Amino acid sequence: MSWLLRLKSGLSRSSKQLGQGIADLVTKSRLDEVTLGGIEELLIASDLGAATAYRLTQSLSKARFEQGVSDQAVRAHLAQDVAKLLEPVAKPLTIDPALKPQVVLVVGVNGTGKTTTIGKLATLEKAKGRRVMMAAGDTFRAAAVEQLKVWGERTGSTVIARDAGADAAGLAFDAVAQAKSDGADILFIDTAGRLHNKTDLMEELKKVVRVLKKSDPALPHATLLVLDATTGQNALNQVETFKNMVDVTGLILTKLDGTAKGGVLVALADKFNLPVHAIGVGEKADDLQPFDPLAFARGLVGLD
Repeated sequence: MSWLLRLKSGLSRSSKQLGQGIADLVTKSRLDEVTLGGIEELLIASDLGAATAYRLTQSLSKARFEQGVSDQAVRAHLAQDVAKLLEPVAKPLTIDPALKPQVVLVVGVNGTGKTTTIGKLATLEKAKGRRVMMAAGDTFRAAAVEQLKVWGERTGSTVIARDAGADAAGLAFDAVAQAKSDGADILFIDTAGRLHNKTDLMEELKKVVRVLKKSDPALPHATLLVLDATTGQNALNQVETFKNMVDVTGLILTKLDGTAKGGVLVALADKFNLPVHAIGVGEKADDLQPFDPLAFARGLVGLD
């Protein structure tokens, strides 16, 4: 199945809710206040956020539909507006060959799929001919270390690991030294999942960053926050908290295939304007990919 079809399939829960809802609402020859209010509620229910939903419906209220008002025309207009919101943030992760290695710290709360995401990113970078190294910085969870080792075998990437309970900051420091020594192009550093409202765990993450900076003040070159789309609006709270603790440079959104809340990507783009490097619509290695804003927007509202 092509990436476009997988994206459409992954967004099917969101598109059924939003697309069918709009079709049910748009039954008149014009968009009156009741219909616009209903569309706004639908957008909020799809997790686009209240402020974004309001602006999108305001744009709809001013639109001129040359072929007349229909649910298809309304969805097409919404898709164009959503795509405009997403275009500035749709930025694939770029690797600077001059850095060697480019150090990428991967953070997020429990269960977002950080370790799997690193494996998928490694797959993408190896396919481009780059030398990839991964550091198993989730030292609290033996399963995460083993999981990263499996991805290392799959992708032919070196994995730096220590015994369970080892100091994560020390491991990250050692991994940078080895990545430099081995001539790696990119080093992905996994971290333990931590609830964004647990201060002690967040302080530990800050320690990892401080120790990395002892190796080089520019480290990490990128800090990616992995978000689970099924958490909906809570993803915005996670971004807010992690941004205050570490310098989040980009987002990755996973599990879009398991939720009717795909609109949260639009809310994230609108509120934070952080690059969204990739989205995940499945479990396979190539189910994590950079996204096309218009294709995403059309898929979200149920257009082919």
